[in-house]
Amino acid sequence: MAVQDFGGTVLGRPIEVLSTDYQNKVDITSTRAREWLDRQNVEMIIESTDSASALALQKLGESKKKISIFAGSATTELTGKQCSPYGIHYVYNTYALANGTARAIVDEGKKDWFFITADYAFGHALEANAASVVEASGGKVLGKIRHPLSASDFASFLLQAQASKAQVIGLANAGRDTQNAVRQAR
Repeated sequence: MAVQDFGGTVLGRPIEVLSTDYQNKVDITSTRAREWLDRQNVEMIIESTDSASALALQKLGESKKKISIFAGSATTELTGKQCSPYGIHYVYNTYALANGTARAIVDEGKKDWFFITADYAFGHALEANAASVVEASGGKVLGKIRHPLSASDFASFLLQAQASKAQVIGLANAGRDTQNAVRQAR
């Protein structure tokens, strides 16, 4: 619909939409994107939701001088250390997520935190940003544990968080991981 709304062309070229299931795997993302850029003359890539793949696309886009738009990845690395003049980080990032939430919770007096973190780029970035806000606001991080993407059993992670006596269990994850952690915590 967006292509139709835009008129079907840009700069005299027809707009063609390609998509792939990259399975949240950086190697698949990189291989497919390189194929599109090198063999199919793709001029721009808009990625989905995987921060690690977005970082790989950012590097590839910069090396090829092609635009990449990041519409779901939240790592601040896209506009921080790995910023590129060819990359556009379009939506939220982990800095914004952490600052709004963590600061408000610490301001309410909940100063002792334990993080249950997804073990990939987004989780690491969200945890780091939130921990920084907690500590800068006078709170403490009592511990953290990392879990694999798409974990189904959070019992051991939740027990470690509970044993820490933290006032807040910070979930630095997303999607089904967050849903499973909340259900099991309840």
